[in-house]
Amino acid sequence: MRKFSIDATDLHWIDKSADNADDLCLHGHTVVHIGDERLEFDATVSATALYLLKTLTEEHIIDTDIAMLPCCGHFYIPDEALENVAIIGCGNGIDWTVKHSENNVVLITENGTKVTVSSEEYKKEVYKFADKIENYYKSCSPKKMSGDEFDRNGYIAFWNEWHRRREEK
Repeated sequence: MRKFSIDATDLHWIDKSADNADDLCLHGHTVVHIGDERLEFDATVSATALYLLKTLTEEHIIDTDIAMLPCCGHFYIPDEALENVAIIGCGNGIDWTVKHSENNVVLITENGTKVTVSSEEYKKEVYKFADKIENYYKSCSPKKMSGDEFDRNGYIAFWNEWHRRREEK
């Protein structure tokens, strides 16, 4: 049995359609296994994927940022260089802690389940999930960029950070 796995099915945009050029946030039914615990939630999987990529090099502590399986991602806040983005959503979702320890990643759920996964195994699972989400974006119509500079920059920063983190070794 794997100590950590994540997958999403029923990928769709907020209006439940398979393709929507106006919607920037992808949703789906997400199932996560951390040890023997199964976490299941209809999440904004685009935010989940980016935050998983962040956890490859950064720790994530429960309730200190957007949940790992967030209900929504209302808007992106880009940094000045458009290299990183914070995603702001509502407080609903499922969260867990991700800590680094030598060549391992320690995952701790809200219920206290704690597992240690090799960094390589964790990275492989995160990449698999992120690639699935990005491939769905690629299969859809190009996104219509907002005329609002802040919104446009947030979306640009989202993908800049995504691609940088996905390509890090």
